[in-house]
Amino acid sequence: MFSLKTLSKRMPSVASLALVGAIGIGLSACSEEKAEVKEVIRPVKVVEIAKADDTRKLDYSGAVKARTEMNLGFRVAGKITERLVDIGDRVTPGDVLTRVDATDYQLAVKTAEANLAAAERGVETADLANKRAEQLFDKSVAPKSQLEQAALSHDQAISQRDAALSALDQAKNQVSYTELKAGQNGIVTSINADIGQVVGSGSPVVTVAVDGEKEVQIAVPENDIAEFKPGKTVKASFWADDRLVLDGKVREVSGSADQQSRTFAVRVSLPNDPRVLLGMTATIEADVNNDNSYVSIPLTALAERDGKQMVWTVDRDTATVHGRDIKVADFTGDGVHVTEGLDSGDLVVAAGTQFMSENLKVKMPEQQSASADTDQTVR
Repeated sequence: MFSLKTLSKRMPSVASLALVGAIGIGLSACSEEKAEVKEVIRPVKVVEIAKADDTRKLDYSGAVKARTEMNLGFRVAGKITERLVDIGDRVTPGDVLTRVDATDYQLAVKTAEANLAAAERGVETADLANKRAEQLFDKSVAPKSQLEQAALSHDQAISQRDAALSALDQAKNQVSYTELKAGQNGIVTSINADIGQVVGSGSPVVTVAVDGEKEVQIAVPENDIAEFKPGKTVKASFWADDRLVLDGKVREVSGSADQQSRTFAVRVSLPNDPRVLLGMTATIEADVNNDNSYVSIPLTALAERDGKQMVWTVDRDTATVHGRDIKVADFTGDGVHVTEGLDSGDLVVAAGTQFMSENLKVKMPEQQSASADTDQTVR
């Protein structure tokens, strides 16, 4: 029989065995959990680097203008008394646009008419004197010198009459010049003077864009102006209609840069298309030779490490990602141009670069199961 004393001595050993057993069970459970943990393979979206582009695109914006714009002004000075057109009105040859006060010019016409009448009376008087001198000379009453003097006076009177007639025609022209008329079909694009304003001869009053060929004027910096030569074919797209794309040709290149912007004005002729309206915003796109070859990647593929621009490339054999430093040439509307660091055929992670780390296992789209959808792609 066991005594109570003996039993009490054996109790600690039983408790120790229970504790050891519990620890063993816990360690066994942890090892089983560790065994169940699998390596994380992150799905990624990749792009394959294509062959480096041999050309690059130059894009410049400008406004559609008429090839010919007439700045119309009066041929005489005066005070504007009437304006008959507004901006946007269509005009045809002979249409009166504005008028100036013609009072003084009408008075000049009356003066010229009076001078002409006096000159004609003078011709009649000289003609009578000349005929009388001829009669007296035929009767040997007057000397030949008197006849010659009468003939000269008659010729002089005729010259004065002709001068008076020319002065009258000029005065009438001045009256007609008080009306500013359109010379060709077109549309009024600006008005530079209004009723009550005194304008000088030749001062622009109304601008008319002549119907016909339209063009786009762009400003090109000096580092790209050598790529634009007269006759070069370019593409013209329009902000108002993405589907409208026309072939244009460089018509004129400025010979000197603008003093303020230091850019060169280039005019691009457009084919006749009724959808193209004056003032529309157009983008001129020109393909030029690329001296420095580059490859294009999506903007989402660009990452940064230690202050340097880089991308994550995928090793086809091991399906792991590795960081690679690159040199960026410039940015475009839909991507990045890279000049160094990437070669044709490289696989670049196109999205989710913030989740990448060196030697991370990834699953590319072609390795994913057919049931996987695009929502599984790392963003």
